[in-house]
Amino acid sequence: MLKEFKEFAVKGNVLDMAVGIIIGAAFGSIVTSFVNDVMMPPLGLLLGGVDFSNLFIALGGGTYDSLAAAQEAGAATVNYGVFINSVISFLIVAFAVFMVVKSVNSMKRKEEEAPAEPPAPSKEEVLLGEIRDLLAKNG
Repeated sequence: MLKEFKEFAVKGNVLDMAVGIIIGAAFGSIVTSFVNDVMMPPLGLLLGGVDFSNLFIALGGGTYDSLAAAQEAGAATVNYGVFINSVISFLIVAFAVFMVVKSVNSMKRKEEEAPAEPPAPSKEEVLLGEIRDLLAKNG
């Protein structure tokens, strides 16, 4: 069983998958930063100075100046602004993955559409061709 696991773990597919997961995690953090730090501030400004990461509902009925203040006070909150940021991050990552998959599928289709070389003639066909050529030469 250990030998089988070693063979599985050493295969190229597992290594490729590990690299993909690591790059995906890094890409996810880049997208999160892009959404939180680049995209949402101008969008919030266009919508009247709204800070999406600070949109919340305090379930206890208290009034708090910020999400951090509500959390510090121990209030139960519904953080719908953070959820909006997460949904936008997901949509960006999903679109990027869609584009990668679409590109890979397009390349596979091109490979499939490329005309395959005709199969090499069998030994019998080669021999018959040689006999034909000899007969044409001598006849």
